[in-house]
Amino acid sequence: MFAAYAAHISPDQPLNALELGERPSPQVRDGWTTVNVKAASLNHHDLWSLRGVGLGEDKLPMILGCDAAGVDEDGNEVVLHSVIGQTGYGVGPREGRSILTEKYQGTFAEQVTVPAWNVLPKPPELSFEEAACLPTAWLTAYRMLFTNAGVRPGDSVLVQGAGGGVATAAIVLGKAAGLRVFATSRDEAKRKRALELGAVEAVESGARLPQRVDAVIETVGAATWSHSIKSLRPGGTVVISGATSGDRPSHAELTRVFFLELKIVGSTMGSKDELEDLLSFCAATGVRPVIDKVLPLDRAREGFERMEAGGQFGKIVLTV
Repeated sequence: MFAAYAAHISPDQPLNALELGERPSPQVRDGWTTVNVKAASLNHHDLWSLRGVGLGEDKLPMILGCDAAGVDEDGNEVVLHSVIGQTGYGVGPREGRSILTEKYQGTFAEQVTVPAWNVLPKPPELSFEEAACLPTAWLTAYRMLFTNAGVRPGDSVLVQGAGGGVATAAIVLGKAAGLRVFATSRDEAKRKRALELGAVEAVESGARLPQRVDAVIETVGAATWSHSIKSLRPGGTVVISGATSGDRPSHAELTRVFFLELKIVGSTMGSKDELEDLLSFCAATGVRPVIDKVLPLDRAREGFERMEAGGQFGKIVLTV
């Protein structure tokens, strides 16, 4: 079957490790099911995999992609939950959780096999392309906002780095949930798009906000960390799920953290139940993922190049 995969590891030039071509079809496993992929979306996780972060040489070649929507063996339209081994279903009882492609072949292919427990019904209101955007970036944003930040309608939230998948999702979900959303970006066009999606104000990265916020959604890391901490009200919360600009900020702002009793919460992906809630939320409210570009699988390299350059606003989707 045709697939986009990591042929080797390239820490400095990740796209050099990306190959497109034929790979073996999935093997049948007890408790697992094979899904015919209709759409799959890119994540920065895929670039990190090509760099060897979370992916060892012993697992190569590895088909990339952890998000997908498609049709299962019984003809049902489904969405995949990307966290394998979260509860033991389909894996050994002592196996820790992993994201698809860290141990098991991914979704940038004509077919993918996952534990049957990891398959959820796709709401008919969502297209395959829309549904394929939800299991990683949108689920991450959902958990960051509503589980770990604990915000409620009327609260204020700062979303750093408008344009990325998680950040875009946080703006849309926050607006739909009645939050007062602020956003930052270095790019004027992305700030304008953030306003169109529902942000009340979008400012340049590092610029002072008109008010202190209840929570910050942080995925950028070192470049925005100090600004995130300084933007919080006393007792506020910063939720961090990524560090695309690096994980070692020049100023940790520890004095401000303890003096203002700020909370720092790490967040990774989300649960199957939260994904089910997110799917229902989108179906019921009309909220839809923001899609930057849809490409056929054989043009996957274009999508990777766009994501690496940071030019996208929303999700890049590959169709089979």
